[in-house]
Amino acid sequence: MPRYALVLLALLAASSAAASAQTSAHPRDGQIHDADTRAWWHTTEYLSSDAMEGRDTGSAAYARAAQYVAERFRQAGLQPAGENGSYLQQVPLHEVQVTPQGTTFTLLRPNAPDHPLQFLQQITIAPSASLPATLEAPLAFRGYCSRAEATNLTGKIAVCFGTRRTGLPSASDRMQAVRAAGAVGILTVDDLAFTIEPPRWPEAYARSVTLAAATPTHAAPTAFVSMRLSAAVFPALLEGTSQNAQQILTFGGQSKPLPSVDLPTRLRLTTHTITRDYTSPNVLAVLPGSAPSLKSQYIVIAAHLDGYGHGTPVLGDGIYNGTLDDAAYVALLIQFADDQHAARSKGDPGLKRSILFCAFTGEEKGLLGSTWFTQHPTVPRTALAADINLDQLRPLFPLHILTALAIDDSTLGQTARAVGAAMHITVRADREPERSLLRRADHWPFMQIGVPSIGFIFGYDPGADAERRYRQWYTTQYHRPQDDVTQPIDFDAAARFDTFFYTLTRTVANATSRPAWTDGSPYKPH
Repeated sequence: MPRYALVLLALLAASSAAASAQTSAHPRDGQIHDADTRAWWHTTEYLSSDAMEGRDTGSAAYARAAQYVAERFRQAGLQPAGENGSYLQQVPLHEVQVTPQGTTFTLLRPNAPDHPLQFLQQITIAPSASLPATLEAPLAFRGYCSRAEATNLTGKIAVCFGTRRTGLPSASDRMQAVRAAGAVGILTVDDLAFTIEPPRWPEAYARSVTLAAATPTHAAPTAFVSMRLSAAVFPALLEGTSQNAQQILTFGGQSKPLPSVDLPTRLRLTTHTITRDYTSPNVLAVLPGSAPSLKSQYIVIAAHLDGYGHGTPVLGDGIYNGTLDDAAYVALLIQFADDQHAARSKGDPGLKRSILFCAFTGEEKGLLGSTWFTQHPTVPRTALAADINLDQLRPLFPLHILTALAIDDSTLGQTARAVGAAMHITVRADREPERSLLRRADHWPFMQIGVPSIGFIFGYDPGADAERRYRQWYTTQYHRPQDDVTQPIDFDAAARFDTFFYTLTRTVANATSRPAWTDGSPYKPH
């Protein structure tokens, strides 16, 4: 069958699915008080249903989701902004997976039986094509693994307390310090006291995906391994020493000094890795601007289409649906496109600047789709006037506060504050910078090429019920199968954010002045 016929069949199937998403039974409709939010939620339900299998990057399910989004954009009257006159931009990717089959971790303890560790439940490893097939080495606890602590590590695996506190070594600091000291690996122990984003198990899988263009053609063999360990297993490492494991975990959580001790326990591991190369598409579309003098400028509105897909089951469920992360906000892009289409059909002249709709792939694997797009933009890079990113949004409680990332770095922050004030929403700066949320979503690659950008988080005051709900979500839903369409949602809060986003986008698109970096911002191009 000719390729064009296959594409046509796919689009017809997506169109049929889109119609079904709008007309089938929806059990939560009674909780939603307006038609726009109801339509948004119907699309969310479809994109994050089990039939979409979690939309893992590079999967057949992701490809179906991308065709669906492309068809919805087409139906809303958006123009293709991908490659070769299509809505898709293919992103070349390289994947390394450490498979549960053939991968083992065992603690070897003197005068005690060997202690197997459960892969993905108690321990995990950073995938790399150069991982050794086998490795056995002694363990040495070195506190926070600062440069001063990382001594006498030649041939050993450094065990490090995995702090994320300001003023203590970061993950990259720890890695550099122990490698410089001759360690053959690093085993990072969870900080249970970091309750603003607590460590959780199991891991869905051990996979690393990179842009294929950035992958070395010949990976040099190395014995160095990077692993993460559940704090519940930490006491087993210290058996046979005079150290108190619980005290070390407590002191580490309080940023107090920690001991350094060579452990009598050794770690033996075997690994089995598989690699593959594939492409996965960004979905890109344009709503042309109406003002001749401004239509050459593009306001990017973006969300990520990918999720985790199939992974380690939690409570018997192995599909990581990704409803709020981030199907709901791809659905919001679609809803905004539909609303603009309806307005234009009634004679609205449209927005003055062009709007570039982006549903990115590979965000969960390291901002890959957005990085590829910013390296290979399908519109002139200098025409990218702003990026408004939709991610990290959790409508779980009434919306009175929005945290805005990079709020003081560009005039987008001023505009967001003004839009929020008119809606009685306080828009404020990030009060938890140690989580590094600024660098963990798709606005970050845009900032790296000099495009003023902003992203939002539902905010809360310390100790409020809103904070309790937010923390609970991160414990039980974040990157879990439980982030699905059955979870608690505050639909009134969702509707308020949708209105905020619509208003912000229209305001930026119609403003006389192009968004600009503020003086003193470290991200302002020199």
